[in-house]
Amino acid sequence: MAATGLALTGFVLIHMLGNLQIFLGRDALNHYAHFLQEATELLWLARIVLLTCFVVHIGLAVVLTLENRAARPARYRHEDTVQASLASRTMMITGLVTLAFVIYHLMHFTFAAAHPQYYYLIDDHGRHDVYSMVVLSYRNFPIAAAYMLAMLALAFHLSHGVQSLFQSLGLNHPKYTPLLRKASAAVGLLVLFGNSVIPVACFMGWLPLPGNGA
Repeated sequence: MAATGLALTGFVLIHMLGNLQIFLGRDALNHYAHFLQEATELLWLARIVLLTCFVVHIGLAVVLTLENRAARPARYRHEDTVQASLASRTMMITGLVTLAFVIYHLMHFTFAAAHPQYYYLIDDHGRHDVYSMVVLSYRNFPIAAAYMLAMLALAFHLSHGVQSLFQSLGLNHPKYTPLLRKASAAVGLLVLFGNSVIPVACFMGWLPLPGNGA
């Protein structure tokens, strides 16, 4: 759980930084996307590693949840949640929401199974126009809202998960645990802001479409 969680957290941050290139303009984002598409072997290697981590992470989460329930078949008469944060108590829920989002995200931006009207766009250099696809997609309120809600769930998941993975690796110390908790919350907020600012900017019209400047 810790190792796969660490790998997936790293991917989330790197993916976010790549997506934020949209604020550098259409050419910058499309160049980045084209580079990834051309690096076929590297791209598929990354996909296989990430898919493996994702499946293992989910599988272990289910197994651990079932083991915990089996160890305590009867619920507490009075739940003591003073020490447990909302993020820690909703890890399974936010994880499932994130799983649903990943499937939807792949259908949207990778396989063109969702919103295909925004997918088949070409820029002036003959590249896949990822910039226009993103801007047009997020100008659709339901799409933008769905992404932002998913980012909120992911932020909650990370705000507890990052702290937990360090504890699972044995890096738990009274002196450093409070700092890890703050760092974990900071990672969640960073991901929430970094990924949500894109749909907000698109929906508000701050990122212009090519040709009409609006």
